[in-house]
Amino acid sequence: MPADVVEILRWGHSGLAAVLEVHPDRPVALRELTAGPVSVRARVSQPVVEVLVPGEGRARASQRLSETAVGSRLRYAGSEQSSADGWHELRVRMRDEVSGLAAELTLRSPDGVPAVQASVRVTNRGEEPVLLLAVTSFAAGFLGLPAADLDVLYGDSDWLGENRWTSRPLADHVPDLGLTGHGQHGKSVFALTSTGTWSSGRHVPMGGLSERRTGRTWLWQIEHNGAWRWEAGDRMDGAYVALSGPTDPDHQWSELLAPGESFVTVPVSVAVSDDGVEGAAAALTAHRRALLRPHPDRPALPVVFNDYMNTLMGDPTTDKLLPLIDAAAAAGAEVFCVDAGWYDDGGDWWDSVGEWLPSRSRFPRGLEEVLARIAGHGMTAGLWLEPEVIGVRSPMADKLPAEAFLQRGGVRLAEHGRHHLDLRHPAAVAHLDQVVDRLVEELGVGYFKLDYNVNPGAGTDVGATSVGAGLLAHNRAHLAWLEGVLDRHPHLVLENCGSGAMRMDYAMLSRLQLQSTSDQQDFLRYPPIAVAAPLSMLPEQAANWAYPQPGMTDEEIAFTMCTGIMGRLYLSGNLHRMTPEQLALVRDGVRLHQSLRPDLLRATPCWPLGLPGWDDPWLALGLRTEHGTHLGIWRRPGAGETTVLRLPHLAGRDLRAQAAYPAPQEGWSAAWNPRTAELTVTATVPAPTARILHLRPY
Repeated sequence: MPADVVEILRWGHSGLAAVLEVHPDRPVALRELTAGPVSVRARVSQPVVEVLVPGEGRARASQRLSETAVGSRLRYAGSEQSSADGWHELRVRMRDEVSGLAAELTLRSPDGVPAVQASVRVTNRGEEPVLLLAVTSFAAGFLGLPAADLDVLYGDSDWLGENRWTSRPLADHVPDLGLTGHGQHGKSVFALTSTGTWSSGRHVPMGGLSERRTGRTWLWQIEHNGAWRWEAGDRMDGAYVALSGPTDPDHQWSELLAPGESFVTVPVSVAVSDDGVEGAAAALTAHRRALLRPHPDRPALPVVFNDYMNTLMGDPTTDKLLPLIDAAAAAGAEVFCVDAGWYDDGGDWWDSVGEWLPSRSRFPRGLEEVLARIAGHGMTAGLWLEPEVIGVRSPMADKLPAEAFLQRGGVRLAEHGRHHLDLRHPAAVAHLDQVVDRLVEELGVGYFKLDYNVNPGAGTDVGATSVGAGLLAHNRAHLAWLEGVLDRHPHLVLENCGSGAMRMDYAMLSRLQLQSTSDQQDFLRYPPIAVAAPLSMLPEQAANWAYPQPGMTDEEIAFTMCTGIMGRLYLSGNLHRMTPEQLALVRDGVRLHQSLRPDLLRATPCWPLGLPGWDDPWLALGLRTEHGTHLGIWRRPGAGETTVLRLPHLAGRDLRAQAAYPAPQEGWSAAWNPRTAELTVTATVPAPTARILHLRPY
């Protein structure tokens, strides 16, 4: 290619357009990624791939994953486009002649969906080994727009306080430093990272940028069940984003590539929209559905009753479970999961788990009696399982070889009384396969709640260049193990739980069927978690606890039921002690949820009061479908009697707000204004109180 020729590489489909600029003297850059018409007016210089190696580091000193020496030298070496099975794919090849490294960027997008999945393969084409310290999965300038014009969206997460989203001006983190006048790209950066194997233990593995004036938005997710990093910063030609898995500065990750060897990054996905965060969330929702592994659970979405939350709390026995099973069936549950404790004979099971044999003291006539009672009601039997850990007092701690555990310096890692299996080792995999196969084939278990309550830290130094590389290989082996379980037992339903939602990512959720959204036991604090959940996951995967109790008022029962109804209903509570009237109120909520399931599979979320704040007195979640909009509305103590919900997608339409749950809707009223697209809601009954409404045409 002549030195003065710029080649424009166009790729996409009806829902997505991408434009890459190819130049013989510069790295490949993504100029456009949009759901609308391509303008090709942006001028961006951020390389599409960044590679950090120790011998050269960055082209200019900074702590960013932008302008690395190798990334700045990568040059276009060809591309291919293809389409198959409803997916479009672009592969762009690049080469750095100095280091001998070749990089191939792969972009994949489902037909008609304005979102793309990206990953990078780096191959050592040279004659000497090369140590990788970081490789981006996706890097791009944000449409040539300055940081001063943009808002950055990110989600904090914690045990009991998941999905706490914040939108702030990017300039609050990356100030305008007059870069053009200095002739250099900036050094400041806003970066979020994870730690160890809790991919959402501190932050949701997602983020976004929005142009404040027009609403143009990119929303991304990092699809990895381990360590990750994303960053946004400013360059002379505008803001950029860089998304990656583990890195050396953040996670003690490095990978030594011998000549001819390759490394593939973790996948990430980016959704685009001209309609703000809600538009990008709708695009990401469609993209997530395209990523899912097919499973019989998906069209059924059975209601799960779990005995743990505010009920048995890890202390199940035959006498406690049998009446609870009967009541759960009467309420309409379709799965009954026996949670933690079913394997415990000693009463102090935390650091002794690992064999997963049913207790004889808790179930004198065998766990089989309990599971038969579940099956006798036509429900699927489920069990809690924490497969990746072995308690320090467990017999399995001595039966398995030391190499079957994550280690540092020849010592098995221990955290909170547990060792952590290394699923790269065949003995660890064989043990877990034996446990799962035995419980499924001998006891008839059809559902597992897979919990995960420890974080082993940076990784393992056994059989790896670095502890971070050891952890990444284990993460990938864990995903392979899950796939093997589902291949052997295609009807088995697997719930993703990690101390609530500490491992809430689409490496896991593209494979598993539902996600516990929290361990939060306070029904007044749960609504902001549930309302925000559909930004982090599919609404039909968001298993929100509803735990009504006989000591609650009818309004309190309805309040907690509404929290579960608007996602994947996850029921608990001492239903067997309720009055017939209370149980009928629960059963009405279950029936409403069951009637919503076909819509739930197609719905896109909206937030008529904005993304929820942790202490917001009023909260609202909308689920948009082709038939109308379902609204969940919660009024917490301290809230005024009236709030105004904004629903711009319904502007100009004559609608009625139909009461759905509970019935009758005493003390609540709603007035729709089609001109302003506002629904004024008034609740005169004392808080806490909540309702489900349907907005439909007359």
